[in-house]
Amino acid sequence: MISDEVIFKGHPNVQSLHARTIEITKDKDLTLNGDCIIGINANKACKDLNSGIKHRIKKKDSLIEIELIVEPYNFIIKGFGSNKILLTNEEDIVLRKSNFICDRTLSINCNFSSFEIPRVIVDSLKDSSKTGIMLIKVE
Repeated sequence: MISDEVIFKGHPNVQSLHARTIEITKDKDLTLNGDCIIGINANKACKDLNSGIKHRIKKKDSLIEIELIVEPYNFIIKGFGSNKILLTNEEDIVLRKSNFICDRTLSINCNFSSFEIPRVIVDSLKDSSKTGIMLIKVE
């Protein structure tokens, strides 16, 4: 198993209401239009992930486990990679319940979307002083 982690910050406008996606971004601000965004000011986007994990994500049907950690809470999301995933976006990382792929897509066919993240985690991420970790593990 290979892993990488992305560190991000909370924001008062985190809503986590989207039915199909979860997103973190390097952007420094968040409007109420970003209802899938759970964190901003991330230290990495798709393009910045280590080459070993990118290689595994790009394998057809690779199993991806994404652990969201916002102390003292954590939540595990499972999804899949694909040989069609690009991992070239310089600003964002998106997890998708669907099989839609673009340059921001990290994982497809995930078992959870942003509105299914436990509210205790979402409420914690409404605090801009909170730090979150997206720990990405690939078989």
